Amino acid sequence: MSYFLFKAALSGLLIALISEIARRSPGFAALVASLPLISVIGMIWMWREGGDAERIATHAGSTFWFRFP
Repeated sequence: MSYFLFKAALSGLLIALISEIARRSPGFAALVASLPLISVIGMIWMWREGGDAERIATHAGSTFWFRFP
């Protein structure tokens, strides 16, 4: 349960950080939000929770194709 709370807190912190950046520079905040930071964090969490390389590779490929357009 504490690991879940850690993940939720980190995700909330990233959202709060991006919203604070947007107050000063909306363009830079859009750049920060569009970085694959969340995907990389998600892959790290998937690896720690089970380490299924095939699942992580599928996630990475899907992330690429969803961000491509």
